[in-house]
Amino acid sequence: MTIQLLAKAHPTKWKTLSAFAVIYFVWGSTFLAIRVGVREVPPFLLAAMRFLIAGLVLYGWMMARGERSPGRRQWMSSFLLALLIFAADYGLLFWAETRVPSGIAAVMMATIPAFMALSEIVILRTQKLTFRLAVALLIGIGGVAVLMSRTVNLGGAPVDRAGAISLIIASVCWSVASSLARKLPLPSSKVMRSGTQMLAGGVLLALTAAILGEFRDFRPWSVSAGAWLSLVYLIVAGSIIGFTAYSWLIHHESPTKVGTYAYVNPVVAVLLGYLLAGETIGARTILGSLFVLVSVAVVATTPTEETAAMPAGKDSA
Repeated sequence: MTIQLLAKAHPTKWKTLSAFAVIYFVWGSTFLAIRVGVREVPPFLLAAMRFLIAGLVLYGWMMARGERSPGRRQWMSSFLLALLIFAADYGLLFWAETRVPSGIAAVMMATIPAFMALSEIVILRTQKLTFRLAVALLIGIGGVAVLMSRTVNLGGAPVDRAGAISLIIASVCWSVASSLARKLPLPSSKVMRSGTQMLAGGVLLALTAAILGEFRDFRPWSVSAGAWLSLVYLIVAGSIIGFTAYSWLIHHESPTKVGTYAYVNPVVAVLLGYLLAGETIGARTILGSLFVLVSVAVVATTPTEETAAMPAGKDSA
């Protein structure tokens, strides 16, 4: 019995390394998969298919294991969060990747921790604006400005303005949802919580796609095998396997270690975009990315005594 308990308390090293590899490299590669998919499938429709199927799988899995279905209030909370996380955040990310390189999209989405800190300072008032956090936020804003600026001559074209603004709005929506998630009634199971939110998000994304006329213009038979494979990869690897690895790590490793994926994902996305999609890496990309990653690192490593204690943030999909 003692040996079994110790085995559970100390998981094998290969399991830990495998789980970290998934959240580092699989999640980092999903930005390129989105870029491949939206070349041929309308963005909101592609996102709807991804999260409807992934949500059904996770929800069905938990129901098959005997988990109780969420109550009415929990479903309402799930739909509210899904509106911000999936319809707004992911919907705008998928749309922005029709105009912005996948690596740059990943870098700009890495500003989420900074916006989370800002939302807690301004909206929830659960953190204090310290000098350290203020500098971190300014550095992050500077990184976005470098990527978007048309006046600073760093070589390479600046990021498409509409796409960049969409990514900033997406990051803000995620940060607001992360704060709200701490106050809303949600299922206790992390898997059921994510499954219901993905399912609700898929429904909202499908409605958005219908309103925008994406179903009318969509011809499934004209979509290449590569685009369909990108969707399968997003569903299976990005959502189902990625979330399972993340959920397992949260129970076996410190949140600080698990949170390091926020630094690695953009680097992986930029390199994959360069190696596999011909995306450029110039001085503008390097400097802007560096600013954003430094900002994320400072925000994430700010000691809790400098800010109000923060409950666990919203699970990443």
